[in-house]
Amino acid sequence: MQSSKLPFQDWYIAMHLITSTKKSFSAKEIQRQLGRKRYQPVWEMLHKLRSVMGLRDGEVELDEGFFETVDVERTDKSGVKRGRGSEKQTKVMVMDESKKVDQVKKTKRPDKKVGFIKMKVVKNLKSETVNKVVEENIKEQSIVTTDAYPSYNNLKNVVKVHIPQVVEPKKAGKILPWVHIAIANSKRLLVDIYHRIDDNFLQNYLNEFCYKFNRRYIQDKLFDRLIIASVAYRWNQL
Repeated sequence: MQSSKLPFQDWYIAMHLITSTKKSFSAKEIQRQLGRKRYQPVWEMLHKLRSVMGLRDGEVELDEGFFETVDVERTDKSGVKRGRGSEKQTKVMVMDESKKVDQVKKTKRPDKKVGFIKMKVVKNLKSETVNKVVEENIKEQSIVTTDAYPSYNNLKNVVKVHIPQVVEPKKAGKILPWVHIAIANSKRLLVDIYHRIDDNFLQNYLNEFCYKFNRRYIQDKLFDRLIIASVAYRWNQL
């Protein structure tokens, strides 16, 4: 709330709105709900809240996702490559806690139970970048499962056990189910609500998605938790 000219009431209303649903709100919609004439202060308020959401937060699944974003400095949009190496899509490392569960009857749901998830925007998928993200976000004693992408080869140096597997596209949902569910759900959410996302702010939107997912069982306490997180940090710390 530091340096903001918006009244506390607007902050509380915005916190209530973005924590009261599994989906999200665009800054334009929050502006309409608040009855504010200027868009920029509302946009800045939402991104401050999303930044805070990223600050508080067994076995681990690890994979990368590619999110289509807009870079205002990028002028040539033709002939871009899709997936790994794409210039048009922003690279995101996706991590989740998961463990096998016993299932009594057959179901289409994954045979793993998911705990917390994290999503981190990265500039590239080089081995040193991947290792740094893992060191900062995954406990050293973890068992990490990935596909056989070469950049994951050195993970054995930063975690207790690394299990690389050759993953056929049809079997990705079996070996790394929850990272793919998280990637798919977050992409669908962003496409449904926002026309386009600047790659400089993608991390904030992913923070909001992970914040809500990780607190899915305490939905009624999200508002209180966000207030505590917001007042505990100064903007110049973010």
